[in-house]
Amino acid sequence: MFDKLEILQLAQGLAAHSAARQSVVARNIANADTPGYKAQDIAPFAESYGQQKTASLRSTRAGHIGGPGRSAEPATTLTPSAESSPNGNSVSLEGEMVKASETRYQHDLALAVYKSTLGIIRMSLGR
Repeated sequence: MFDKLEILQLAQGLAAHSAARQSVVARNIANADTPGYKAQDIAPFAESYGQQKTASLRSTRAGHIGGPGRSAEPATTLTPSAESSPNGNSVSLEGEMVKASETRYQHDLALAVYKSTLGIIRMSLGR
């Protein structure tokens, strides 16, 4: 019953996105010395969540809300890099640490939203 609440789906999506991005950041850091390795990142959460179909909206004509051409899969994209090392590696350790910090903040935010929502649900049930 409560698994269909939009706020819980949003929190779950943000937590999953944070986990996926943390994995990409860790892979970039692990390959910081690999010759020819290009740094990667995934699409921001706002873009990937906005592409998901929403079941509660109704389309009245073709191409209206959630028509064809919408994809729910976040694509892995290359990070545009102005500089690369002489061996062709484009990983910036400072940039990856900033991304890791942003990702941790997003994950903490998802957990806080989830915890707050559960607290509101428990209070409304009288527990």
